[in-house]
Amino acid sequence: MSKRIVVTGIGATSPLGGTAEESWQALLGGASGNRTLEQDWVEKWQVPITMAAQIKVPSVDVLSRQETKRLDPNSQFALTAAREAWADAGAPGVEPERLGVDWATGIGGLWTLLDAWDTLRERGPRRVLPMTVPMLMANGAAAAISMDIGARAFSRTDVSACASSTESIANAYDHLQAGNADVIIAGGSEACIHPLPIASFAAMQALSKRLDDPATASRPYDVSRDGFVLGEGAAAVVLETYEHAVARGAKMYAELLGGSVTSDAYHITAPDPQGSAAARAMKAAVENAGYALSDVAHINAHATSTPVGDIAEYNALRRVFGEAVEGIPVSATKASTGHLLGGAGAIEAIFVIKALQERIAPPTINLSEQDPEIHLDVVTSPRALPAGDVVAISNSFGFGGHNAVAAFKTV
Repeated sequence: MSKRIVVTGIGATSPLGGTAEESWQALLGGASGNRTLEQDWVEKWQVPITMAAQIKVPSVDVLSRQETKRLDPNSQFALTAAREAWADAGAPGVEPERLGVDWATGIGGLWTLLDAWDTLRERGPRRVLPMTVPMLMANGAAAAISMDIGARAFSRTDVSACASSTESIANAYDHLQAGNADVIIAGGSEACIHPLPIASFAAMQALSKRLDDPATASRPYDVSRDGFVLGEGAAAVVLETYEHAVARGAKMYAELLGGSVTSDAYHITAPDPQGSAAARAMKAAVENAGYALSDVAHINAHATSTPVGDIAEYNALRRVFGEAVEGIPVSATKASTGHLLGGAGAIEAIFVIKALQERIAPPTINLSEQDPEIHLDVVTSPRALPAGDVVAISNSFGFGGHNAVAAFKTV
């Protein structure tokens, strides 16, 4: 018999705020986390794109000096978000062997890796720090979280590009259903605002070039969209069985109905323009939980603000919902946060969870003229969601053809 899985804690550090609630309130207020970069390396390396969505509250303001020295920024962000979520859930009294971590990242300890390479070239091998490998490992963030809360059931890492943290949430659901744990922290993080990824994404023509007005650069669904804005940060959710949550008197934000993962097997960077595999993921996330597609009252779209990507996702949505998709409120929150890569799905899951809890769909900023080829009801100011048993989905798609969708409902 299928178990009910609920969300009992949330946490985040994002370009909009240092906590989940701060991020949510800034999103509702129409804020943008994208700003002009002021680091010395911008001029030194003459990076072609001089804006990004950096976290609003630096890690040094919330972590100890030792933690910031011994953890890559990716793990710093992860630990910050996970601690908030854990405290928000009331630090559940669960046996360590029944507590798990399923974390995600798209790239991992990039800063550590590239800084160590610079040290090797410029100062020689004896100056490379002994903690370099533990800090650059993709599973470093999951390890840091598991040690912080004493999670001994498992500590897993999902790496599926920009679908990574939605996949971690889907995997956590499966682990709870299988009885592998009673409580799991899931989520994702990314810290890639560095000259090399910026140069690479720019060479790919993937980043917006609206350098004169960073706040309006990310423009999902707009006719003038010209690429995504690179973001950073982390978000975490505490998931547990309904029975476990009730037994300890925990508050519940929403119910996780499940998740689905598919593959395009089409192209290493471009999505399948027909969106067939993405459509299967959306359909399965809802219907495998016993709900009808007509129950979906809100969609948080992947919507990166790229000309090709937004159309491909629209085609997938059309495959799933048909003309009915034109009546479902769609939020494209990367317009505010930028694209957190491996952390994107987790922060957007929190936005869906808050939307269900407060019965309000968050706005999509910077939409001046909607692409006439995209027939969606895009939310441009906070909008009330209907009463009753409401279902919402969150989409994440990544390089390599990875598709991941999580479905939630009111509780």
